[in-house]
Amino acid sequence: MAQASQQASSATGPRGLQLLGNGTARELGCRVLQSPLAGVSDRIFRQLVRRWAPEALLFTEMVNATSLELGHGTQKVDELALEAGPIGVQLFDHRPAAMADAARRAEAAGAYLIDINMGCPVKKIAKKGGGSGLIKDPDLAARIVETVAAAVQVPVTVKTRLGWCDGSDAISWCRRLEAAGAQLLTLHGRTREQGFKGRADWDAIAAVKRTLRIPLVANGDINTPADALACLETTGADGVMVGRGTMGAPWLVGQIAAALAGEPVAPTPGPAERLALAAEQLQALVAAKGDHGLLIARKHMGWLCTGFTGAPQLRHNLMRAPTPADALALLEEASAGLVQGSTDGQPRRISSSEK
Repeated sequence: MAQASQQASSATGPRGLQLLGNGTARELGCRVLQSPLAGVSDRIFRQLVRRWAPEALLFTEMVNATSLELGHGTQKVDELALEAGPIGVQLFDHRPAAMADAARRAEAAGAYLIDINMGCPVKKIAKKGGGSGLIKDPDLAARIVETVAAAVQVPVTVKTRLGWCDGSDAISWCRRLEAAGAQLLTLHGRTREQGFKGRADWDAIAAVKRTLRIPLVANGDINTPADALACLETTGADGVMVGRGTMGAPWLVGQIAAALAGEPVAPTPGPAERLALAAEQLQALVAAKGDHGLLIARKHMGWLCTGFTGAPQLRHNLMRAPTPADALALLEEASAGLVQGSTDGQPRRISSSEK
């Protein structure tokens, strides 16, 4: 088990969250974290998030330690040096030694900290003992935290859920992770069986927070700055992590960060700005991944292209555009149409049925 000094090594200081690590200290000056999102939070997406939140801790997409060991998915780690701000690497697996090896590799590549995923509800991950599957084996979960924490100097954190199902003892579970050496916990206010259904239980997060000595970050149903403020008031958490709310809204992390700091909140981009972002993201993905970048960009374009007349038809056409050039032409045509269709230089407001 970790020593008592290690358990108490994380604190909320006057400037931010202090994480001592195992020799390499980190300070989280921004109280908003961007959750890893498989197939979404790649480097190009993170670059957009950074425009509004330059100091926020962002994460790579989840990294499978076994795949990394076999030489797959190495780009997620190897490109860390290209990041402009703090970037964490979230690992998942059920083998402590493989997790330790992956953590050492991520640290050497420049990871700001190592996060262990113990909350992913996807069946193909959980049934192999990774992600939320570790909730059912707390001894193994603790051993993984201990092994990884001993392998690296940067802080080791854990993202998890309230438990496997209703009636789970979230307090004992989280305290076990703390005792094993986790220096910060991110707690999603749902069980594994809930997945993303129902409402996140912020009161349950509050109950866990009251028992821990390490910082706790609240996660679940945080889609606006107002949500974040309400969540912190309810939970007493040290920060918030934003996940699915940033799909199609890379500005959200920055808006929340400003609200928590008592600073002016940047306005949500309008239709013309979102169309420009969609075109920029498409071009960056194609430049990085060739024509396959179009397939990745489709979901982002679908999320961004809302809030103006003709948006549903545009999304329909974008999903069927055969080439990146065709998709870009559709975006440019829609952007030109916004200007032509307005009488005062601004796109007209539309009803929810037109979105």
